[in-house]
Amino acid sequence: MEGSSSSSKHFILVHGLCHGAWCWYKVVTMLRSEGHRVTPLDLAASGVHPARIDEVHSFEEYSQPLLDVVAAAPVGERLVLVGHSFGGLSLSLAMERFPEKIAAAVFIVAAMPCVGKHIGITTELMRERSPKDLLMDSKTIPISNKQGPGTAILLGPNFLAENGYRLSPAEDLTLAKSLVRPANLFVDDPMMKDDKMLTSANYGSVKKVYLIAMEDSGVELMHYMIALSPGTEVEEIPGADHAIMCSRPRELSDLLAKIGSKYD
Repeated sequence: MEGSSSSSKHFILVHGLCHGAWCWYKVVTMLRSEGHRVTPLDLAASGVHPARIDEVHSFEEYSQPLLDVVAAAPVGERLVLVGHSFGGLSLSLAMERFPEKIAAAVFIVAAMPCVGKHIGITTELMRERSPKDLLMDSKTIPISNKQGPGTAILLGPNFLAENGYRLSPAEDLTLAKSLVRPANLFVDDPMMKDDKMLTSANYGSVKKVYLIAMEDSGVELMHYMIALSPGTEVEEIPGADHAIMCSRPRELSDLLAKIGSKYD
């Protein structure tokens, strides 16, 4: 029976911007084949989640599927949260709310906020340190929700090819082009600007592991975020692009299993 051994772990996988649970299909298969329990999530208005982007009114609502799963974990079950890219911000919210349930949080080429600064700083840093044409052919889409008018983004096919899946198999790029949905960065959400939201007692108490994809263009920014959170364990995967779950799924799966066995 899946997950029945005492050494098995429950991995919760959280996708990045515009993506969904579908992007983890290789890693899910590999981890489950080794007896681990794995839950890949669709955050609100992502993947096959039924909500439309303008029906998700806050970053908390966007992250609610993750918060619900962590809250529902049985007493004594220790989770390994795994966040990719923008998904790291949702991880931080779950870590602050439920630190006692989380054995470790794994940030994969992800936005990793730090105690004492607002979580939106990671998005601000990316904008400051990236070239003006970073988003290439991505589209901006006007939306309106309870917080007022805003803008969603849909990652373009050329952006995905050059900045996401450059070293991944061609079929994974094709899959991504077919399944990405518009996403909201929630830059004006009050939660993104609250520098007291993440506390040392909760968020800061959870063991953090940062996975660097060595062929990702944002390696410098990753090191900067790591430096802001002393004590973060760092792992590197050579030959991996941003879509590390597609370009190096075996190496990623093995590393996640190792992390799961290390932190109880």
